[in-house]
Amino acid sequence: MNGVTIGQAAAFVGVTVKTVRHYHRLGLVKEPDRDSSGYRRYGSAELLRLVQARTLAAAGVPLAEVGPLLDADPARFATALTDVERQLTERIEELIARRDMLHRLADGDRALLPDRAVALLERMSGLGIPASELAATRDGWVLARALVPDGFDEFLTDVEQALDDPAFVALSLRAIEAAGWEPDDPRLAELATAMADHFLANPAQLRIVTGLQARTDAATRYHLIAHHGEEQGSAAATGAALVEAKLRAAGIRIPRPAP
Repeated sequence: MNGVTIGQAAAFVGVTVKTVRHYHRLGLVKEPDRDSSGYRRYGSAELLRLVQARTLAAAGVPLAEVGPLLDADPARFATALTDVERQLTERIEELIARRDMLHRLADGDRALLPDRAVALLERMSGLGIPASELAATRDGWVLARALVPDGFDEFLTDVEQALDDPAFVALSLRAIEAAGWEPDDPRLAELATAMADHFLANPAQLRIVTGLQARTDAATRYHLIAHHGEEQGSAAATGAALVEAKLRAAGIRIPRPAP
């Protein structure tokens, strides 16, 4: 008896009988002729071809490309393997990036924001900014990073420096407190004046307001970021509008909402 049965061939090569038959259908391995007893017998040539096909497939070569590779001359085969190695390296890098993203997802904020931004949020928490405001800030920064990616790092730098200024922190905490006032509270105008005056006196901190302006759809992107989470007619919305109006009156370019 010459050769082995399909079941033995599959076992020797390390695949299933179904896989061997699939290779036959794709033309990767020629199906041997039947012997006098009616069985197909796999000789060393067929087994070698099966091993080669299995190895290439396991290495990530698409089955549609396995046949031409096996039939190629040595030089073309080596070139093709180099290309397959490059593709596998890219896939490995992509999988590593996905794994790292899963790790960041398990760490909450780090899924959508860089470590630097997360550290700033933690620092703000230590300055007494309440959790609800931190959550709104986080969401606004996620939008900012997506809508104005080119300016986001510089924006974080400006925030880092501003948090070193006790006056800025005090005004920020006052603004958070003001969100609970009535929209017609006269203190809103006083606070807006104080905030506008502070920004005008501190150009680096003013960039926190003006820096996130994209080149296209500037007004739309600005308002999606700057007014994220604000309820129309609320004290927060009224106060923000007052600050923007005072800055515009001082000649600062602040995009106006679309009509």
